[in-house]
Amino acid sequence: MAQATVARPAAAVGPVPAAGSAARLFLYSAIFWLLVADAVGLLASLQFINPQWAGSIEYLSFGRLRPIHVNGVLFGWLSMAQVGAAFYMIPRLCGNRLWSEGLGVWTAWLWNLLLVLAVATLLFGYNQGREYAELVWPLDVFVVVLLLLAGLNVLMTVARRREKKLYVTVWYVMGSFIWMPILYFVGNAMWETGNYWHLSGAIGGINDATLNWFYGHAVLGMWFTTMGVALAYYFIPVLVRTPLYSHSMALLGFWTIAFMFPLVGQHHLLQTPTPAWLKTVATMGSVGLLIPFLVVLTNLWMTMRGNWQKVYESVVLKFFIAGTVFYLITAIQGSFQAMQGFNRLVHYSQWIVGHAHVALFGTYSIWLMGAIYYMVPVLLRRRLWSQSLAEAHFWLATGGFTLMMLSLQIGGLIQGAAWLQGTAVANLLSQLKPYFMVRSIGGAMMVTSGFIMAYNIYKTATAGEPEEVPTRARGTLGAEY
Repeated sequence: MAQATVARPAAAVGPVPAAGSAARLFLYSAIFWLLVADAVGLLASLQFINPQWAGSIEYLSFGRLRPIHVNGVLFGWLSMAQVGAAFYMIPRLCGNRLWSEGLGVWTAWLWNLLLVLAVATLLFGYNQGREYAELVWPLDVFVVVLLLLAGLNVLMTVARRREKKLYVTVWYVMGSFIWMPILYFVGNAMWETGNYWHLSGAIGGINDATLNWFYGHAVLGMWFTTMGVALAYYFIPVLVRTPLYSHSMALLGFWTIAFMFPLVGQHHLLQTPTPAWLKTVATMGSVGLLIPFLVVLTNLWMTMRGNWQKVYESVVLKFFIAGTVFYLITAIQGSFQAMQGFNRLVHYSQWIVGHAHVALFGTYSIWLMGAIYYMVPVLLRRRLWSQSLAEAHFWLATGGFTLMMLSLQIGGLIQGAAWLQGTAVANLLSQLKPYFMVRSIGGAMMVTSGFIMAYNIYKTATAGEPEEVPTRARGTLGAEY
């Protein structure tokens, strides 16, 4: 599948961006926001060890830092890296160039502007107070517009494709860009503009919580999960030079994700006075999610048959295989946490914080980091500057995250058990301090790994050896170049 030649229109004014420009800008920007968001998260974690470390500086309070960390990870690092990966994968799977590199580049710059405004408003306390939906109303509009622009670029590239068959990655990417603007609009109650800074109150109380968690979990499943699976279905076959084990299984996973994930948000509210039928639906949907999770893992691991030795040879493959292990942990925890008995033990505890990170860092971030080590050298036609640094990044990121996950989840079990026995929250904090310290140590390792990746990518772009990228695995993916 050779790269299509696109002639420059005669009426064009100014230089036409080179192929891959938009993907590179999104990926570079994502790495920058990863460094910012993780550093802010590390600062916030220190307050669990010493709540007074920042004194009375309101801008360093936990209520200011945590939303910046969360939104920086979700909409800075993960979302921008996902869009960059889509701009990389879709043209190669469709046999043509990205529909508009210029639109892609402008979208990336506007997305960075959005994030600057998001950090500023959250730092000064403008916050809607809704999980994953903290941004104030004008910025919500900005988010939806940018999602629509990026989605338009992807869908138009697919519409003008030369390759008629749609590989499963294209299904997952198209679904993600169709679902996400709708989910964001509904979940953020964007029709309730209020005074442009807060919800007007027309939706409030338990109804607002129900709407919020419909969005909070659906965005995890129908944006981050679907884009993450799209990455794995693209890169693992390319890396092992083997066709995907089963196209049919991949589509089964796609449709069960589309059906199950909108149902499960209420499992965050099982201990609240919400309708019992909603809780039952959420529990059933959460258990049902084992189907697409296990389908994805079976498909990926069967693709690896006879190729497991390549994990030792490829640092990129290490990231993807490690991500599948955390994906399995995510699946098992997510389904069992939706059971009333276990939910009563762990909800509102540090266990849930650990679980959220298993999905967003352990799986999707790890996959994206591996993908970046593959995509950037191909886009630049240069060798990766240092395989050794990439290996160091892998072990620091996965090792630090494992420490963080275990400390949060062990601490969460201690919290939940103590609360059920009637122990006051304040009386428990001193027992949890060692776990919070381990969490921050793991977090520091993760932050360090991000800086190693940033340096390695910077040196690749500026000092990497030029390389004519050879035609890679054909299989069901077509030529990868």
